[in-house]
Amino acid sequence: MRIGMPLSYSGGFKEAADELADFEKAGLDIVYVAEAYSFDGVSQMGYIAAKTDRMQIASGILNIYSRTPTVLAMTAAGLDYVSDGRFTLGIGASGPQVIEGFHGVPYQAPVGRQREVVEICRKVWRRERLQHEGKYYTLPLPAERGTGLGKPLKLINHPVRADIPIEIAAIGPKNVELTAEIANGWQPIFYLPEKAADVWGPSLAAGRAKRDAALGELDVVGQAPLAIGDDVQGFLEFGRPMAALYIGGMGAKGKNFYNDLCRRYGWEKEAEEIQDLYLDGKKDEAAAKVPYELLEKMSLIGSEGHVRERLAAMKESGITTLNVSPIAGDHKARLALIEKVKEMAAGL
Repeated sequence: MRIGMPLSYSGGFKEAADELADFEKAGLDIVYVAEAYSFDGVSQMGYIAAKTDRMQIASGILNIYSRTPTVLAMTAAGLDYVSDGRFTLGIGASGPQVIEGFHGVPYQAPVGRQREVVEICRKVWRRERLQHEGKYYTLPLPAERGTGLGKPLKLINHPVRADIPIEIAAIGPKNVELTAEIANGWQPIFYLPEKAADVWGPSLAAGRAKRDAALGELDVVGQAPLAIGDDVQGFLEFGRPMAALYIGGMGAKGKNFYNDLCRRYGWEKEAEEIQDLYLDGKKDEAAAKVPYELLEKMSLIGSEGHVRERLAAMKESGITTLNVSPIAGDHKARLALIEKVKEMAAGL
């Protein structure tokens, strides 16, 4: 089981990036860089590549709408080059609020578009003359849709790797099935090992049945806040605001993927209450409604024995990369947590 960590923004990006060399020495395998509607993730990942030597660097995630498929491929090849082959391209559809609100692009056909994005990226990295006739992307652009002067070009540079790993962030049934079929890795959110098989099992099985054996096994990337000790149980409460934001506020009524996931986990009543309260501006009340079991089961917070049990449950459910957020008072203590969870995971 690899141990990863999302980049922390506390104290500023440069300070957090400077600390990554220490996390690398502590055994951290991979760092994930989000983008959302903040600073772009690409410049930050290039900066990290210059600050580290061994750890893998992944986008978590770049959305598929605000960059063309070819730009995503060029970006991944560039980051793989400056990192000496350490980059993983994490992509996802994001959601209508961000895509239409922040980027002004219609949020249409996320599953079909992701399939074509992956196909185009892999063609670019193989340095094929780029020709693609899909439902959503056509390269070169047909004459009736442009000047007619488009040519099938290939990437000028020779990529470090022609098979840069691609991870897809997905939680919906069709998107998870697509991910299991074509991606190297899967980035789910709010992952509960005890409920994963019921919620995602059929989609994963359907996708794996169509999977090319050359892709190897699907890397399953779980996320979990991490704190180890006899007095850390209260840290579970730190997860309430974020869970409420996603379940309650990341989408409108009937169009919130995270709310749908909460319902599929069995908390239909709570999901509705959280959304109603959050959309009504009652964020604290919404956070209070987040099920304690959800916070507990998707976390690694508790005594050493409890964390070992949760690690075992995550591994048993299929997690192969564990993306942890260490919670501690200072940098030294966070490093110690990474060292400890690395040791514990190795012993499973």
